Formats: sequence, C-alpha cells, structure tokens
Amino acid sequence: MNHMPSKSRAEAAIGDQLINAEADSVPEPRAPQFSSRSIAIVTGLSLVLIAFNLRPVFSSASALLPEIIAQTGLSSFGAGVLTTLPVVCLGIFAPLAPRLAQRIGAERTLLGVLLLLALGTALRGLQSLPFLFIGTALAGACIAIGNVLLPGLVKRDFASSTGLMTGLYTMALCAGAATAAGFTLPLQRMLGGSWSLALGAWALPALVVAAIWFPHAFFRKVRTKHAGFKVEGLWRDRLAWQVTLFMGLQSALAYCIFGWLSPILRERGMDGVTAGLVVSVSVMVQVFACLFVPSIAVRCKDQRGVNLALIALAITGLMGFLFAPLSTVWVWAVLQGLGQGGLIAIAMTIIVLRSPDAHIASHLSGMAQCIGYMLAAVGPLLVGLIHSVTGSYAATAILFVLLGIGVAFFGWGAGRAAHVNARTIAI
Repeated sequence: MNHMPSKSRAEAAIGDQLINAEADSVPEPRAPQFSSRSIAIVTGLSLVLIAFNLRPVFSSASALLPEIIAQTGLSSFGAGVLTTLPVVCLGIFAPLAPRLAQRIGAERTLLGVLLLLALGTALRGLQSLPFLFIGTALAGACIAIGNVLLPGLVKRDFASSTGLMTGLYTMALCAGAATAAGFTLPLQRMLGGSWSLALGAWALPALVVAAIWFPHAFFRKVRTKHAGFKVEGLWRDRLAWQVTLFMGLQSALAYCIFGWLSPILRERGMDGVTAGLVVSVSVMVQVFACLFVPSIAVRCKDQRGVNLALIALAITGLMGFLFAPLSTVWVWAVLQGLGQGGLIAIAMTIIVLRSPDAHIASHLSGMAQCIGYMLAAVGPLLVGLIHSVTGSYAATAILFVLLGIGVAFFGWGAGRAAHVNARTIAI
C-alpha cells in the first residue's frame, strides 16, 4: 500500500469531507454562477433544510415505540424490524443515487426525494401497521438517495465555503434527529394521543422544503452526463474493508441509539418526554463532536488512537444509560453524544484520508455506505430480538460491548496512515 503524503495533504481533506457522488461523470459538474447573493443564500438554506428532513423518520418512531407496541400489539422483534427497515434501505438504495442524478439531474432527483419522503412519512400516519412499514421503507429509500446526493451538491455549489456549509449541513442532520426525538411525544399528546398522526405530521416539513426547492429544480438547465472513469481493486483491498466495517459497526451503534434509547430509558422508569429530551441532547452534542473531531484527527500521525478514545466514550455512555442511576443520565448523554458524534465524523473523514483521489473516495464512500448500512441494520434488529427473548434491555449491554470491540478492532486498522490499493481508470 502507498503511504500518505505530508500532513498538509491530510489537513486539506477537511474541506473535502463532502464526497461528490457524481465524481465519475463526464463532463464533471460545475459550481453554478448565482445571479445574486440572495439566490445563493436561498439555495444554501434550502440544502440545509433538506438535510434537516433526512433524520426525523428514525427518531420520531423511537420516541413512540412503547405506544405503538401497546396500541397495535406489535412484538419487540417487530419493533426491531421497524427500526431496522429504514437502515436496510440506506444500504440498498444508496447506489441508485448517482444513476438518477446522471439521468435527470441531482436537483430534480432531490425534489423527487422530498416528495416521496413526504408521502412515505404521511403513510405512517394512517394508523395501520402495513402502511407504517410501507411508509417507513419508502422514506428510508428516499433518505438513502438524499444522503448520497446532498453532500455532493453542497460541495459543488459552495466550493468557496465548504467548511461553513459542512458545519451547517451536519448541524441540520443532527437537529432534525434531535427535534423529532424531543417533540414527537408532546406532538402526540397535542393530537389527542394518536401515535400515527404524530408520525405523519413530520411529512409537513418535507412538503414545505419541496415547495422551496421546486424553482431551483425546474428552472435550472440540466446537462446529461455519462460515466468517464472506473475504479479497480477496491473490493479486493484489505484496508477498504476495514474502513467499510468500521463505518458499518459504528453506524450500528448509532442506529441502536436512534431506535432504542428512548424505550430503554422509559423501561427504567423515566417519563416519555424526559426520555425524548435525553435523546435530543445526546444527538445535539454529536454536532459539536462532528465539528471538532475531524480537525483533530487529521493533525494526528494516524487516527488509531482517536478511534479507540471515541468508541470508549460511546460505550461508556451506553453502559451509563443501562445501569447508572437515572439522576446521572445527562452525564451519559453528553459522553455518548461526544463519542458517537465523533465516530460518525471520523468515519467520513477516514474515507477521504484513505483515498488517493476524488474518484476512489467516491467509490470507497459508496462501498462503505452500501455494505456498512446493511451491516448497521443488524444492530437495532438484535436489540429488539434480545428484548423479546429476555423481557429486558439490560442484556443488550453484551451486544453493545461486542459492537464496541468490533469498532475498536476495525477502527485500529482503518486508522493506519495508508491509502487503499485501488486505481482510477478512464473509460
């Protein structure tokens, strides 16, 4: 394997964390020339609002899982399937994003994503278990495509302010998750105790943002693109698999938190509103970790030590949630948020640092997201299975520790200062 260039090369990667899904397209996408500053501001705000809508599907259902189980008779395993379903869709549908963007344009694809996301979310409001699962799957598929395309648009359209937009984009993702975690249960009480209406209400923000995005999607010229490059050797490379498994296992922990932290705390005796607030605080702490961890990581000789420190924080926080007195829950919320947020950020950073060029970075990102999210889906499913078998969430501590060991192992390998042994070939 080739060793990395100087530290200055690594520092430059901070501005490249948003990986363009259209990197292999010919001609390559160019940044637009905005006719006025106000249009640029509206475009940037629209992208941030789109990011906000890519996470409520996960944390809104988590906040109401006890009510859904009680009112529908859904088993703990069924609840595990419900929390796992959108994560599975992240892996299955992510590869479609570049193809759709090349065919109809990234802007129009994102408009379709917003409209179908609103439809899927609205289906969850019909108080029907089949529609709850169908709507969740549709929303998950839309989020998968948005996850891939939105960062590339941010990077392309705001090349001179990538750092600022990276921070705003990350904060919007976390804010969407935190808002849904904190406000879904109060919303349910405002709507007469209907869990379905509370879930379906999150379709409204997606519809509003779709209306804002509509002019940008349909009044901008779209150029047809075709693939001009391919990458060879990536799927046979050991380091690429270490990066992928590091991404997948840390994502499994993250989606266990999104899907099950509120029910875990409520089973321990915490009221639903406070449990949702704890999840909200933990997710918002992730924002700060996402902002400062990458800048620390790229200044290190390698990222192995940082990876181990972050997983230690995340697992410590999870053990606190499970076993420590509830009076100390805010401490664990901060620790777990710092660890989990840092892991998410450094997983994306490592994709860039382990890649010798933008084309390989794009393909490594696709590999890590496709395989990683499929692996991540196992985490929430196992939590539901363990609870259905034991009748308690305490036994999930074994699962969290095993996941932590896996993250540490593959994080040690992925953190080495080397490049994946792959090459870009023009076609």
